[in-house]
Amino acid sequence: MKLLRLNALAPDFQLPQTAVTIGNFDGVHLGHQAMIQQLKQVAAQQQLKSLVMIFEPQPLEFFQGYEAPPRISSLREKVEYLTELGVDYIAVAKFDNTFRSLSAEAFASILKDQLNAQSLILGDDFHFGKNRQGNSEFLKNYGFDVHNLHTIALEGERVSSTRIRQTLAAGNLALAAQLLGRPYSITGRVQYGDQIGRTLDFPTINVRLNRHKPCLNGIYGVDVICETMSLQDKVVQENSEQKGILGYQATALFGAGHVGTRPAIQQAHPEWRLEVHFPNVSANLYGLLMRVTFLNYLHGEKNYPSLEALKAGIDDDVVKLLEFRQNTPTFPF
Repeated sequence: MKLLRLNALAPDFQLPQTAVTIGNFDGVHLGHQAMIQQLKQVAAQQQLKSLVMIFEPQPLEFFQGYEAPPRISSLREKVEYLTELGVDYIAVAKFDNTFRSLSAEAFASILKDQLNAQSLILGDDFHFGKNRQGNSEFLKNYGFDVHNLHTIALEGERVSSTRIRQTLAAGNLALAAQLLGRPYSITGRVQYGDQIGRTLDFPTINVRLNRHKPCLNGIYGVDVICETMSLQDKVVQENSEQKGILGYQATALFGAGHVGTRPAIQQAHPEWRLEVHFPNVSANLYGLLMRVTFLNYLHGEKNYPSLEALKAGIDDDVVKLLEFRQNTPTFPF
């Protein structure tokens, strides 16, 4: 797979002829996966390369800022999932004032001249260009071979990014996994936090979210792997007596995950965080790239009246999540 930044392509850059699909692909869920499958089939039949065009930031993030819907997937995660699906190219279009002002004709010209698109695979309600003036019919008239993918449904309801956001917000991780075609996870590097967890005797890793806000909120049982090494081996190397609780995936550790803004802690500027406490672990994990997979929703974020109450609440959460791990010997879904 080759990653392209449209605004950084050289004037003389030339792509081979392509079959193209376009969208946010937030979550790269079952509907998106069906579209990629059709894209690859059309590309193979017509001897074209497959290309997925995505937008960064996502359009609603540009228009609504912090009020935009929370992200399911960061750009890194999208690229990873699309790569696993076997596409040849991913083209990232920078969504800014210039891009939002493109006419339908100018957008179609990008597809033809920059992406060398011959065939397009689009959703059944695809619109583009300034004021959403372009659609599939416009592109057919422009000269493209256009294929439309119809709605993909699960349990009688359309599979969509909106539905997945709602499902994750409700704590229904099993249904989210069905809609996504995989358990929900967040990938990010461990960064320095404010060390408050250590003062409460519950040290945590602070995993960078790489999105303006997440779809989740609350306390979760999580399975954590390091993308570059065995997390189990790393922890043992740091402290052979504190090996942690084995996770479900090979090399993973089980932990208590928290996603939220920590209302119980006085902060001048509250921010969203993903923190994970590993019971029976003492190790330096800063800078490592972690994948945190969400397995069990315990409860939403609580505003404890004091740090003492917060500490007691965390202690109770950890006990309950360890009971979940003990009572759930195999991967839960």
